[in-house]
Amino acid sequence: MGLSRMRLFSVAVFLFSLFSAKLPAQSEDPWETAEGLVHDIYKSVSFDSTGPKPDWEKVRSMFIDNAVIVLRVTRDSTAVFSVQGFIDDFVNFIERSPAKQKGFTERIVRMKPMVFGNIAHLLVLYEAHIPGIGMSPQQGVDSWELLKGNGRWWIVAVTNEIPSKDRPLPKELRE
Repeated sequence: MGLSRMRLFSVAVFLFSLFSAKLPAQSEDPWETAEGLVHDIYKSVSFDSTGPKPDWEKVRSMFIDNAVIVLRVTRDSTAVFSVQGFIDDFVNFIERSPAKQKGFTERIVRMKPMVFGNIAHLLVLYEAHIPGIGMSPQQGVDSWELLKGNGRWWIVAVTNEIPSKDRPLPKELRE
């Protein structure tokens, strides 16, 4: 196992031990598999032009309270968000973009899960798209760290990167 993968698992174990006492009680509708939880978050942030906007309380309930979200915000920079900061940023994106009227979809193209006991790392190639604006979907790569506690899976951290000429897709996510 490569050093970076070992480092990711070390971080996941550390975060689990640090935050395990702060896990909320089991929800009424628990996410029983790591893959199921990750599929559900992409589904939960997607909406069409005629339907309701995302249920942000449901999205919030997928994360531990102190989860860390690191997203690419420009070609050259990333930003670190709390769960509330992530939700606020997403709401602002919807409000200031054509997504407000046209809808927004994020879908998983390919997933590479690795589950070990109560920890999981999922590497996801996704496509984000605002329908009806004449642009192709934007691909991105998310790296999810999850832990299992209180009978369900929780998101501990997610980091994001956008593929480019200088950053081609990782071999694990190529066809």
